[in-house]
Amino acid sequence: MTTRRYLMCRPTYFAVTYRINPWMDPTAPYDNALAISQWETLRRTFLDLGHTVELIEPLPGLPDMVFAANGGTVVDGKALAVQFRDPERADEAPAYKAWFAGNGFEVYDSKHTNEGEGDILLAGDVLLAGTGFRTVHAAHLQTQELFGRPVITLQLIDPAYYHLDTALCVLDEHTVAYLPDAFSPGSRAVLRRLFPDAVIATPADAAVLGLNAVSDGETVVLPVQATALDAALKERGYQTIGVDMSELRKAGGGPKCCTLEVRS
Repeated sequence: MTTRRYLMCRPTYFAVTYRINPWMDPTAPYDNALAISQWETLRRTFLDLGHTVELIEPLPGLPDMVFAANGGTVVDGKALAVQFRDPERADEAPAYKAWFAGNGFEVYDSKHTNEGEGDILLAGDVLLAGTGFRTVHAAHLQTQELFGRPVITLQLIDPAYYHLDTALCVLDEHTVAYLPDAFSPGSRAVLRRLFPDAVIATPADAAVLGLNAVSDGETVVLPVQATALDAALKERGYQTIGVDMSELRKAGGGPKCCTLEVRS
């Protein structure tokens, strides 16, 4: 197992007060204390696995800042900052950019709408890049130029799976788990070609954001409700740890949304 370095943001100001994805219902109740408790369990899980967890200071008025995966893409010591689609999240971008700069990373501004590891996932030597709802295709071109790694564009077609990390999880350098129905026919064909041994998730597990999971190559931390996916991963030899992220799911997030991997 490779020890990972993660950046997280405590959901001090978590709330569901607007709607920018199908999971959010500002008329429904939410429990900030429960969200914090679930997030703390996730953080402790990473620490117990031996990973490093660093924290960015949450800012008032930014209830989605807890979803650190959207704060950037960090590979080979370079950090590509983000540009959010929705004005409600725009002020998160400079906060994450400042953290990268203050922690020794070369920081580059995004020229296009780009929501970080929500849509750009490192899989071995390539970057899988989602588009269709948030990150635009032009951002994929900038990502390839900056990191010098092949970028594979994947078209998302289901609004419920608006970021790539809600429809696909990188399990290790060689394989992924994903929901085929979340992708266009051509993108499904690309995934079959690249990852013929992929774990195929059920719609029921995707619907509890089971694919919004974090893998260190050996252990997969995933929503506890994703029972069939959990069993499929164990069959493949992965260890699994289930965590309850049900409160944060009310804003469309799970373990991966809360976790940005920073790679020196």
